[in-house]
Amino acid sequence: MDDVVYTRAGSGAPLVLIHGVGHRRQAWDPVLPLITPHRDVIAVDLPGFGESPHREGAYGVAPALELFAKLFLDLGLERPHVAGNSLGGLLSLELAKAGLVRSATALSPAGLWTPLQQHYALTVLRTLRTLARHTPERSIRRLATTGAGRTALTGMIYGKPERLAAQVIVDDVRALAGSEGFAPTLAQARGGFRFTGPVRADVPVTIAWAEHDRVLARPKAAALAAVAPHARLLTLPGCGHVPMGDAPGVVARVLLDGSENGG
Repeated sequence: MDDVVYTRAGSGAPLVLIHGVGHRRQAWDPVLPLITPHRDVIAVDLPGFGESPHREGAYGVAPALELFAKLFLDLGLERPHVAGNSLGGLLSLELAKAGLVRSATALSPAGLWTPLQQHYALTVLRTLRTLARHTPERSIRRLATTGAGRTALTGMIYGKPERLAAQVIVDDVRALAGSEGFAPTLAQARGGFRFTGPVRADVPVTIAWAEHDRVLARPKAAALAAVAPHARLLTLPGCGHVPMGDAPGVVARVLLDGSENGG
């Protein structure tokens, strides 16, 4: 697909990576050096995020499944492995339910929430977006130079923002502020984005929740078992909602183990 921007690197079984709302494919950069020796990795910018242009009607679960089915076909991928964070985690689970992928790994996925938890999460995202859009560029750059400033800017999504490079923080804030897909995605989320399962028994699923997730609360075990009864359930120690920058080694191991098998 000409209007979907992606980065492809590595060798081995194909593994498609999907970011969350307001983020971009570079969210996966910390883990790429650890997984590309073992997987053919395709990190995608969803429509209206990162470098992929806005597309009318491209937002929501059903359009996303259509988009990925076509992308897989265009890239010659027959049921690749998939992994995602937040919204990307929800889409990974939906792709597994539809039987379009060989395995799915969901890191702090959206869609496994109660109505109250959903309202809270969407409120947090809207607040972060407002701050990103109205904080002057010079202030963002100044804050990003210190650990305390990086925490102020991105402490709600990262568990250890002080470990990230200043430019990564600046680029993340810019990406959130400039995401044309942000508003239409959240508009779709208000009326849905609830994963009801069940995932097919022949598609291995891993659900890994960040220990210090400040955006999404971990569902109860019974709720997880109802939608993904055969899933491998893990905790990502010391991590925030976007765990790839907090613990690249831990996340890489989860991604590799999760994509080890499959039909």
